[in-house]
Amino acid sequence: MARPVVGIISNAHVIGDDYKVHAGGMMNTAAIAEVSGAIPLLVAADPALNTAEELMEVCDGFLFTGGRPNVHPEEYGEEATAAHGDFDRARDAVTLPLIRACVERGQPFFGVCRGFQEVNVAMGGSLYPEIRDLPGRSNHRMPPDGTLEEKFALRHEVTFSEGGPFHRLMGNQVVKTNTLHGQGIKAAGKRVVIDGYAPDGTPEAIYIDGAPGFTMSVQWHPEYNAAMDPVSKILFAAFGNALRDWSAGKSRPALKTA
Repeated sequence: MARPVVGIISNAHVIGDDYKVHAGGMMNTAAIAEVSGAIPLLVAADPALNTAEELMEVCDGFLFTGGRPNVHPEEYGEEATAAHGDFDRARDAVTLPLIRACVERGQPFFGVCRGFQEVNVAMGGSLYPEIRDLPGRSNHRMPPDGTLEEKFALRHEVTFSEGGPFHRLMGNQVVKTNTLHGQGIKAAGKRVVIDGYAPDGTPEAIYIDGAPGFTMSVQWHPEYNAAMDPVSKILFAAFGNALRDWSAGKSRPALKTA
């Protein structure tokens, strides 16, 4: 059977001073190919180039990746401040409606870091611009110096709801993860279930209540060392199983068109 195709959401970058590209981390493509067992396909995150309907026909599922730019706060009814950092409005315009369409149709997706935040915002939730500025919260940002291994080192525990989807999938209620994010969930969106927290109360794992497809999303970066890290491996393998079920046509409804 042919491998399912995963649309990996790209980020916009500029090489040098003037050469614009859509790019994606090789950690993401490796995790999808080697652990999920799917074909990684980089998606240009620009609404001028594709629609949600077109992408959903081409791809069996989607990986909503991390990225340096943040979701624009106008998407959840707030004004931008310096604390919100940089933005990518083109990516917002692609991912947010795509997430909602996938939830409705039951098409599998996996949200990571910014992608985790996109899932919450797509469902009507909001974000804190800087977690470390909140009373009682820790600094979840990537260390500014050190090797890649040091930046992606396991830094805190995540505790899942007892008997919840993440607990059942992992076989453990507490796991150790990396942390490389500045923003975080402020208010959970409609149907967004927070199923895991960091020790300081920061939401780390979510899913969409009642969604017919795979919607698990995490605030950390499981794509790093995904084939070796036991937590990452379980997540990407479960995503791969959902993709194969979708590709095989199990419980797959027709795509609605306008």
